[in-house]
Amino acid sequence: MATAKELKELSADDLKQRAAELRETLFQDQLKRRTGSLDNPAERTQHRRDLARVLTVLTQKTKA
Repeated sequence: MATAKELKELSADDLKQRAAELRETLFQDQLKRRTGSLDNPAERTQHRRDLARVLTVLTQKTKA
């Protein structure tokens, strides 16, 4: 995923789209975890951190 510096260059619409994609990915990870087919639990943690990073930059953009 992109760093915060790279995310700041994106528009608010692009950030919202990435947030939606990451939420969908997290939902799929959750389903895989519950069924026992999640291969790498560290990916779920990385997706959560990426979503937090995107939402933080999006909040900064909307307040500015």
